[in-house]
Amino acid sequence: MLDGICPEAAELLKDKQVTLTSFRILRKMKPLHQIEAAELMMTMNKYTVNYARSLLAATPESQLVNPEKPKAAKGVSRQQLELMERASANLERELRLVEDTYGTDHLDLVLARGYVSKLISNARITRYIEMHHAEFLPEIEKTTETEALTS
Repeated sequence: MLDGICPEAAELLKDKQVTLTSFRILRKMKPLHQIEAAELMMTMNKYTVNYARSLLAATPESQLVNPEKPKAAKGVSRQQLELMERASANLERELRLVEDTYGTDHLDLVLARGYVSKLISNARITRYIEMHHAEFLPEIEKTTETEALTS
């Protein structure tokens, strides 16, 4: 079943419900593009055959294992196919940008949470907020109790 699927893409999809047909479609892509397609499937949380077909249709010929074989995209004009390729490339670029900033953003949130927790632990500050901005205190306390940022 995983013949022709690069190990990295297989690892990404190992615990997902991906059909055999989707793997057949991924097999038509070069290994690096298989990984990108698997990451897009995970990002979009879409593992359907139709989504795999749309990823294949948006794959540039240079990323296909057998580029001389035309891609099967029934009902899609060459112009639409080129538009899909550009949109796919843009989505991949945006995904890379998000991945590049995720670590920094996460660190900033963890530090901010720690700072707010320290402020709220000061009785004078908590009393001031209760007196002047009581509507914010429950939300601030909820933010400092959240464990999601530390995991």
